[in-house]
Amino acid sequence: MFSKKKNPSKLDAEQRELYDNARHRTLQKRHLFQHFVIFLIGATFLIVLNVVIGYKEEFKLLGYDWFVTVILVWGFLFFIHLINVFVINSFMGKAWKNRQMERLVSKQQEKIAEMQKQVEKDYPLPEHQKTKPVEKPKEIKPGPEKSIDPDDFDQPYNT
Repeated sequence: MFSKKKNPSKLDAEQRELYDNARHRTLQKRHLFQHFVIFLIGATFLIVLNVVIGYKEEFKLLGYDWFVTVILVWGFLFFIHLINVFVINSFMGKAWKNRQMERLVSKQQEKIAEMQKQVEKDYPLPEHQKTKPVEKPKEIKPGPEKSIDPDDFDQPYNT
């Protein structure tokens, strides 16, 4: 159980990505639902506050009672949240993000290649450095081993 190593395969990574994407979408929809419930409770509270209790009945925003304006603005924000979750995310989801990342990475690689060519053009290497191959460092080979006799007290330690 504990001694065996699990071999992560590509299928496991794909399943994990699908799971993460599904989890993210579920959280988005849950937050939207929570926003809707809070919107309903808040709108009801504002209506009760103005109509039943009579808080600032004479105050008007844009020609309407203040609570109507507040509920309309809040409803507009909820509508933007709804569009974000169901419309924009379907067009600009995981696949769109991956395509954009690949496009930006390829652009960066092209710019780096252009810059490298420009540097090589502006500051060419001297001829002796271009043709001379880079030498590998020499390997250090151990010398002949001497047998050390632990009972021989006359033998120095450093040999």
